[in-house]
Amino acid sequence: MLERSHLADNALQALHDEDYDVPFNTQSLNHDGLIFMGGRASESLDGDWTFCVDLLDTGLRQKWFSMLPEAPENRTEPWDYDPYMGETVPVPSNWAMLKEKWYFFEGSAWYTRPLDIDVIDETKRTFLRFGAAAYDCKIFLNGEFIGNHYGASTPFCVELTGKLKTGRNWIMACVNNTRTRDRVPMRNTDWFNYGGIYREVGLFQTPKSLIKDFFLYLVPDRSYEKLCAEVTIDGPPSGEPARLSIPGLGLELDVPLDSSGNGKIEFAANPQLWSPDTPVLYDAEVVYGGDKIRDRVGFRQIERRGTDIVLNGEPLFLRGISVHEDDAALGKVTNEADLRARFDHARELGCNYLRLAHYPHHELAAQLADELGFLLWEEIPVYWAIDFENPATYRDAENQLSELIKRDRNRASVVIWSVGNENPDTDARLDFMKNLAETAKRLDPTRLTSAACLVNHARNRIEDRLAEHIDVIGLNEYYGWYEEDFEDLAAIGENSDPDRPVVISETGADGVIGDKGPKTGLFSEDYMAEVYTKQIATLRRLAYVKGMSPWILYDFRVERRQNIFQNGYNHKGLIAADKKTKKKAFHILAEYYHQIAAGQEDARKAS
Repeated sequence: MLERSHLADNALQALHDEDYDVPFNTQSLNHDGLIFMGGRASESLDGDWTFCVDLLDTGLRQKWFSMLPEAPENRTEPWDYDPYMGETVPVPSNWAMLKEKWYFFEGSAWYTRPLDIDVIDETKRTFLRFGAAAYDCKIFLNGEFIGNHYGASTPFCVELTGKLKTGRNWIMACVNNTRTRDRVPMRNTDWFNYGGIYREVGLFQTPKSLIKDFFLYLVPDRSYEKLCAEVTIDGPPSGEPARLSIPGLGLELDVPLDSSGNGKIEFAANPQLWSPDTPVLYDAEVVYGGDKIRDRVGFRQIERRGTDIVLNGEPLFLRGISVHEDDAALGKVTNEADLRARFDHARELGCNYLRLAHYPHHELAAQLADELGFLLWEEIPVYWAIDFENPATYRDAENQLSELIKRDRNRASVVIWSVGNENPDTDARLDFMKNLAETAKRLDPTRLTSAACLVNHARNRIEDRLAEHIDVIGLNEYYGWYEEDFEDLAAIGENSDPDRPVVISETGADGVIGDKGPKTGLFSEDYMAEVYTKQIATLRRLAYVKGMSPWILYDFRVERRQNIFQNGYNHKGLIAADKKTKKKAFHILAEYYHQIAAGQEDARKAS
């Protein structure tokens, strides 16, 4: 194909060019380009997109993105891929869930769809927004390369201003989920490597000068009587301030802007504080010139005092569960009904907190948590084997963290930013993750930081140099499962003397229910229940443990688990992959959590 075409320059030579992708790896679509979306109207581009898998990256070599629509009968040479007609797939979706032959596909795939424009308004700016695409997404418009984004789970915006034409336009996206050494996560993970455009895609317009970012929060000074608003404007300055209003507090005030379009103001207020018991939200609006955005924001203070996690001045025990974004039918795609069911199960379990592992989940999760009164731990996939000495890897991690924080920092439910999970304690790792924790604090001074830290098994104690650089020590421990000697857990508890709170971020065991599971021993439901019973009996004696989020709410799909009992699934879920069938361990943990909640309520009444 295209051997004679100017599009591929020299197609045969391109086959030998292993730097073919270098011009497209700009990472130009990143946190700097994110636009605050609250209250903005958006045209959905979800639906059927023309689709083609491209294992050998032929499309980038042959410049498929430059091909113009042409009727098949008029072509002078064969096309290896027709972007304008052929097989389609729905967006959002994961290609692994659409056809059996794509189940383990790892590589590039091309998405194409038309965009019809009747009139171009020269007074407006136009953007695409992708909720997420796994992992590397290269965007083209009418044959022109626009930019690319790294990161499987964070949103990005693509400006199309000045590049659209009246009539029919063509959007193409080359999405690649190949695991490589310079990415976060790297090659070795413990969840399924879904590929594709799996969150919503929208088109929206703004004035020439727009409200790019908005951060509204309770000043963390323990007074509970002061708010702070930060506003960022992008575009030609008007010399006017931004106007902030919070009707529920009777507030309307100007936010002065500097010459760069940045504004920050603190002001007195007396909001009702947000908490799991009272998830109060206030409507807020910002107007600047012809642009207007809105959000619903709760106000609370989360802090560390010694070994306590303190919410609004009251010590807090995080009764939680870890969750993955995974569905037996939809893969990594989620929706409001699925999320609400997740929170319903967490409520039944007695949770006040969820750990969203191991990557940014759909933004609707935090919005619903705000509404329903759940605390959240959110994290980025600095997971297992990471090339901590590679500057490109750090750039990827810091960008994903920045995108996550900018997306969710107005969500009162989010109380912990986690910068990593289960990494070896090396000098390079310490610098890498310490810098991420500092970035989190710089972008958001109102939340705690954490990471899953390490145990020194030779000394049987919690020991990780990263601990002094974060607020909460996360601890993944699987005594009774991966660690054989359960008594070591008690020894670790006695030998450790942390100066800050510990949250058991993971613990658990596989329990396979039904005919496929054994009746006794490893992988049996009874053995899983026994592990939970022993864990609770041991951990409840440790005063510095201020929360737990066992692994995991639902069974989930993963490539690496291929024994006769797991068959491509991790079965540590308290509920089976059908998201309905509860295991014995569910009820054991629920009883424990309800006991804690009742004890805290009794103590509150007594005081």
